Amino acid sequence: MPHETPSVHLCQRFSSLIWACLDADLHKSALFYAERYYVLDTTNHDARHLYATALLCSGQAHSALYFVSTGGATESRCTGCLEIKSRCCAALGRHRQAREALDASIRDSSYTPSLSMGSRTTKPFPEESVLHCRSGMMAAKGNLIESAALSFRQALALNPMLWDAFEGLCSLGMVPEIDELFPTRPTPVKQGQPEEARPVPVATGAGFFTPDAGNGGNLFRAWKPDAGQLQPFQMGQLGPRDSIATADSSFYPDTSILQPMRASKSQPTALAAHPPAVRPLSSADEAGPVTKKLRSSVRQRTAPPSSNAADSKMNLKSSKSAGALHPGADDRSKSSKARARPALTNANIFSSSGRPPQTAAYSKLHAAGAAVGKHLREQQPAAGPGTRRSTRLNSGTSSKPLAIKHTTIRDRRRAQTRARSNTMESDMDEDPPPGGEASPSPPPAPQSPHSNASPGPSSWTAAQERTAQEAYELELADYHIYELMRLFARATRAMALYDCRNCLEELEKLPTTHQRSAWVMAMVGKVHYELGEYAAAERAFEAVRNLEPYRVWDMEVYSTLLWHLQRNVKLAFLAQELVATDPRAPQAWIAVGNCFSLQRERVQALTCFRRAAQLDPNCAYAYTLSGHESIDEDLDRAINFFQAALRADPRHYNAWYGLGTCYMRMSKIRLADYHYRKAAQTHPQNAVLLGCVGMVTERAGDRDKALDVFNEAVRISPDNALVRYRRAKILISLKRYTAAAEDLEFLRDTSPDESNVIFQLAKVYRLLGDSVKAAQMLAVARDVSPKSVNKIRKLLETVKDTEAGSDVMDEG
Repeated sequence: MPHETPSVHLCQRFSSLIWACLDADLHKSALFYAERYYVLDTTNHDARHLYATALLCSGQAHSALYFVSTGGATESRCTGCLEIKSRCCAALGRHRQAREALDASIRDSSYTPSLSMGSRTTKPFPEESVLHCRSGMMAAKGNLIESAALSFRQALALNPMLWDAFEGLCSLGMVPEIDELFPTRPTPVKQGQPEEARPVPVATGAGFFTPDAGNGGNLFRAWKPDAGQLQPFQMGQLGPRDSIATADSSFYPDTSILQPMRASKSQPTALAAHPPAVRPLSSADEAGPVTKKLRSSVRQRTAPPSSNAADSKMNLKSSKSAGALHPGADDRSKSSKARARPALTNANIFSSSGRPPQTAAYSKLHAAGAAVGKHLREQQPAAGPGTRRSTRLNSGTSSKPLAIKHTTIRDRRRAQTRARSNTMESDMDEDPPPGGEASPSPPPAPQSPHSNASPGPSSWTAAQERTAQEAYELELADYHIYELMRLFARATRAMALYDCRNCLEELEKLPTTHQRSAWVMAMVGKVHYELGEYAAAERAFEAVRNLEPYRVWDMEVYSTLLWHLQRNVKLAFLAQELVATDPRAPQAWIAVGNCFSLQRERVQALTCFRRAAQLDPNCAYAYTLSGHESIDEDLDRAINFFQAALRADPRHYNAWYGLGTCYMRMSKIRLADYHYRKAAQTHPQNAVLLGCVGMVTERAGDRDKALDVFNEAVRISPDNALVRYRRAKILISLKRYTAAAEDLEFLRDTSPDESNVIFQLAKVYRLLGDSVKAAQMLAVARDVSPKSVNKIRKLLETVKDTEAGSDVMDEG
């Protein structure tokens, strides 16, 4: 069926992550991410190459050869597939086929390598996170549980993408909550044009700036940085090595485009990317901007301190607007310095309000934008109908014309008292002009007096837009991989803790393409097997065999499942295929041993299990199956096998169960109870283990506690026949016949051919005084098991008072 093609950035991230894992010899991590990449689009040659390479590095040459030769998509193989095929054939000893594949690859001289086959940067020494992961693996094999867990946690703290470290924690059974181990990350947001670089709105016609009516005309009043603006995104509590997936130090793009650009060392930080500050002007100010500039400078130089409050406020405001002029005489140098100080003070205030300090990588995303903005500012005309008055003040004017115009305006000012009063009201930022539209952008910071050129309306260029889009796409790809890994981690954690129902729920949350992968279907099969749902488990494993015919992982569970279902033909065929695929795989010899065990050939079965243990000394399942094969003949030998399994894997609950069974047969009740409870602690959702605990408790004489344990077991698995049967027997011993009859009737409906169930039900009916139903059940029991005639006759001859304690015909 068609798949949605992944984006180029997602392919790029997957490729770099997989190669980084392969270079660090973390084959489980590489294989996990390679399969996630491949199932997104099975027609993608780059994903197929990476998946086959990961399989080959993991020792699965047959599976790798399948995907590059006959499996996967139906189109013809590319030259890259032929090159990987040659390596697979060389690993399998098929040297002639390897030479043919290489010759075909050489003939295609026009082939362009895929993304994964391009050049990459490798590190000669592994990262610290990889070293912690390897240390945890060695500690786990040496049974240093606490040290291994600490190393795995340190590895994941440095790099959360190390799947080997997470699986190591799962194997130890010491997995914290996923939200604690892998904290959630915010959804990526595209970084747009900064607020400081956006053009300032101007009124049409006269070029006057319309002040914000909500702030009383004051541009600087109640302005705060935008709280919703995206802050630089980081990977949480990570050290200098943020990711194993890239050659640089971070998985995430540079976010310095949010910071203002600094033009020179002498210019304050917050002033570089801002337009010059202008004083709000009233619509009644007919004198113009130059009139107010020169009026304020003359008043500061000649007039004595005024007692008029309005005049003093006007002088203070005029000094702010005049800060951009350069003094032309010595007698005005003192007033020029005084005018420059307010601008610098305001610049320092706004440079530190909610704005992070600049970094060294700041100019990478702004170099092109700064050059274009500077060119536009240099080409801007001195004055025009739509030009701001601060631009006319700061560009293209000399000191001489200003001085001449200043003398004329001084005479006009003395005659126009009303115009000056209106201007003072505008300076005080009171009574804004009605009908003025509020500006949506924050106010610009004052311009430095050292800058003569006014910046353009916006420094955001097309190059910066493309850079921001590229950063957003890369961050979105990282977010996708991280969230997908968290989904798989939740399911894996639930499976490691044997929380089977929760594991199925987490697997249902995966995308559909990943639900149909071999890894997921194998986990589904193991979950159903642990739940005792053998039919569903068989369907899941058949789907795994269809997806990957040469897969050997998890096939030991499939072979045991076929042993429980007594599928002789399927089990024999599976064993032959596995041995033909990889005769050095322990899973293959376990399947052969299960096949012999089903045929009651214990000697051959033990030989196969011993061979599997020789191939992999850490294969606990081989020791466990050897113990179960020896338990009927030699209990001491079986105990040795189970103890060897626990040395290989302390959480192997089957070995704890086997030891409990051995001690139970040796009538060592306390030891049996201890080992059964250890098995139940490892797998608390297993009803059979709880039933064993209840059986030992009953043997110890505490029937009430045993009944509570059986009730819990039935609650966990209502369809488990063995648990219900044992609870019915306890109810009979407690003389609770009605409840026992309900359990037995349920078992009769689900297992009509079980003679023990029918016999116990007949006994319960006889104890309840229903002789007709009792006679009917005894007749059915005689038909189902003709050899039980003598036991039925003995039951009919017994007295009712002694029937409750008798276990006639009870073989279970």
